[in-house]
Amino acid sequence: MLNVSQREVAELIESSDIKFVRLAFCDVFGVQKNISIQAAELERAFEQGIAFDASSIAGFRDPSHSDLFLFPDPETMMFLPWRPSRGGVARFFCEIRNPDGTPFSADCRRFLADTENLLAEHNLRCDIGAECEFYLFKCDENGNPTDIPIDRAGYFDIAPADCGENVRREICQTLETMGIQPERSHHEQGPGQNEIDFRYSNALSAADNVVTFKQVVSTVAARNGLWASFAPKPITGEAGNGFHINCSITHADIRAAADEQLFQSFMAGVLAHAPEMTAVLNPLESSYQRLGQDKAPNRVSWSPSNRSQLIRIPAADASHQRMELRSPDASANPYLAFALVMRAGLDGILRRLTPPPSCNANLLDAPAETANQYPALPADLNTARKTAAESEFIKASLPAHLFDAYTE
Repeated sequence: MLNVSQREVAELIESSDIKFVRLAFCDVFGVQKNISIQAAELERAFEQGIAFDASSIAGFRDPSHSDLFLFPDPETMMFLPWRPSRGGVARFFCEIRNPDGTPFSADCRRFLADTENLLAEHNLRCDIGAECEFYLFKCDENGNPTDIPIDRAGYFDIAPADCGENVRREICQTLETMGIQPERSHHEQGPGQNEIDFRYSNALSAADNVVTFKQVVSTVAARNGLWASFAPKPITGEAGNGFHINCSITHADIRAAADEQLFQSFMAGVLAHAPEMTAVLNPLESSYQRLGQDKAPNRVSWSPSNRSQLIRIPAADASHQRMELRSPDASANPYLAFALVMRAGLDGILRRLTPPPSCNANLLDAPAETANQYPALPADLNTARKTAAESEFIKASLPAHLFDAYTE
């Protein structure tokens, strides 16, 4: 994010020959939406907001109370490098407000920002790194998507078996141009499946980066005659698309020493509330075709290294310790997913919870008597919604609009 004022942004827009401005936001399910305005209208957008019909956005409002306003966040300005350099396009993520100027309760981005502030009130900071997998499929002669993956390569394979190498490189270069620093990219387990990881950041920046990442992947794929799928289970019998959430919890004072008890209680809170959060972390019917297969967990357990567990603790020294939550899939709304995980962890810290003993068995193929020793995640979307609806934690955490969207 840039640390810039509205005036500095306006001056940069003018000097960079930007003619169009996209005001972006997400619906309650994390699907990016936007409205485009002329660059000359940006000052009005900052001061008065730009109205839009919220009744057509999933989970927002009914037609009788449909007006909402977008206010661009100047620190989120990005130029879209795939648009013309002259007469170009800039994009802002926006705050959503009611006509009276009050915050809109189903603004997922604001909900995450409020969650960061909640942790800060307890002198805590949570940095997040996301791993978001995707498939690349071929298009037919008319440019329509097919179900034919771009290759039949497997995990960490290289060209010529890996046909997505150049596409991943172009995605990484585009992200760098937009100020997002990729760290690793590789072919994943499934045919045509890929993964690109980027650096840790504060939770709000991390969620913005995930939304931007999905847009870049889809755009670059289309430019190469392909289409990208973030669906939880694009190919039956093959690995699903995970959205692994890596969390590092520390005291807000960066001079403070690493706190093992803090980390353990944060993890214990996430474990305790994992079944209740599943409706948000795995929001589609097809999400439940992924869980319990190909290293996607379906039990509440943790391990220092075992990838079949719900939470894995990757090897690191105490000052860089993190937990990897492995159940979410790539259809999840990153703003809500990060916020709920952080609130669950905070609950664990405030109640000084301790995690159960670690599990080193592979619960995906363990005997039933072994697997049944660990609580199960919901096995289908209806069960997940019912579990969320009955959860006091979810009721207390989610605003009413968001609670209704994920439980009805």
